[in-house]
Amino acid sequence: MKTTIEQNQLAFTKALNSATDETALQLLKTKYLSKKNGLTTKLLQTLPKLTPADKRQFGPLLNKLKQNQEHALERKLIELKKRASSAHPDLTIPGRAKSAGHLHPTTITIRELNSFFRYHGFSIGEGPEIETVEYNFRRLNLPEGHPATDLQDTLFVREPNILLRTHTSSVEARILSTHQPPLRVVVPGKVYRNETTNKTNGSFFHHYQGLVVDKGINICHLKHLLTLVHQHLFGQDVVLRYRYKYYPEVSPGMGIDMQCKFCLGKGCEVCKDRGWIESLGSGMIHYHTLKACGINPEVYTGFAFGMGLDRLVMSKFGISDIRKLYGGELVYS
Repeated sequence: MKTTIEQNQLAFTKALNSATDETALQLLKTKYLSKKNGLTTKLLQTLPKLTPADKRQFGPLLNKLKQNQEHALERKLIELKKRASSAHPDLTIPGRAKSAGHLHPTTITIRELNSFFRYHGFSIGEGPEIETVEYNFRRLNLPEGHPATDLQDTLFVREPNILLRTHTSSVEARILSTHQPPLRVVVPGKVYRNETTNKTNGSFFHHYQGLVVDKGINICHLKHLLTLVHQHLFGQDVVLRYRYKYYPEVSPGMGIDMQCKFCLGKGCEVCKDRGWIESLGSGMIHYHTLKACGINPEVYTGFAFGMGLDRLVMSKFGISDIRKLYGGELVYS
């Protein structure tokens, strides 16, 4: 009997190892453990015919044989199911979300401004970064010899006519020259100037230009719009001051300063101990600018504004050095 039990177990183990699917496993279970004709079941059925001494010797062995085979079949079934699931994954299970990073602070601010101005009926304009003197200076009432056209301020690609635009006002000149009022357009974009890089200035930065031209436009419309813009970006409690300032392409010109967010007006390195940060320049579009671009200044008036966008980004996100925006630090990119 002992030899028969060992042979039964060896044959079962060999058949179990060769089983490759659930069907083969079910056939093996039927062959050895079915209630009527299973090979192991038949061995158990011989127990009543044995002598008391043989029952005591082989009974536990036969019961253990049956239990081992049942457990082995269960483990094999689990193993086969795991194999099947790995070979044919469930495509309906949601995958692991990958980190996609985040937008640059300047991009976030541009999108916020674009959303604000679209709501107020503005279109988004764009133009070339390599510009001509005609659109960058002449049509904006900056004649030849004006200090802003000097090599110390402007990066020329090819003198004297091709340069890297110093402001997106060049796109304003192009729009005024090719479209007739009414006009409401904003122009975000990169600009370039011949400046020494420090905490608040760089040779490369972002500019955000806007213009409105229509009948009956006055400086009250300009002041109201720019107040709303700053409140949209910095909240209702933002502190602003308006002052007269000279810009060749507008008359009268108006500068807007925002109370420094870093020192709350007390003075610090960022605001150069003034307590205020110049936010933008603006004004009523100059009579000569409209005329040079082919718009009748006797019929239409308008205003324009230009923001040094990076300084607004610094105030909005609490960044104390403009160089950090473009220095490759992952926290800002």
